[in-house]
Amino acid sequence: MGKPGLDFPGFGVGLVIVRDAKVLLYKRVRPPEAGYWNIVGGKVDHMEPAEEAARREAEEETGLRIGRIEQIGMTEQIIDTDRQHWISLLYLAHDVEGEPQLTEPDKLSDFGWFSLTDLPEPLSAFTKAAISTLPAIKRG
Repeated sequence: MGKPGLDFPGFGVGLVIVRDAKVLLYKRVRPPEAGYWNIVGGKVDHMEPAEEAARREAEEETGLRIGRIEQIGMTEQIIDTDRQHWISLLYLAHDVEGEPQLTEPDKLSDFGWFSLTDLPEPLSAFTKAAISTLPAIKRG
């Protein structure tokens, strides 16, 4: 059958979590883009609505309780170095409770809150695409 993202384009989600004008980012352990800072997210399971997948992945990866979210765009990432291809819906969290934790150390090695004017490097292509949607939302 093959693996999503490797043998055929994968369908994923990403969630931008903002608090006090800062974005929550985690450092990836595994490909694609291992060692890069990334928003939370992951793949959508069969028969799982994408919005629910975004909330589930974020809660699993951060330990936060995610309330209302809104879709802010989509991105397609073809990562030649990792031979991965993903199409992802992007969401923004408005309603988040708790303090983030490192709940999946096999997948993520570090995390932090970062100002949009002082983002860590290297920043994943996926995260750059997601963050590029934010100024338009703030103006709206």
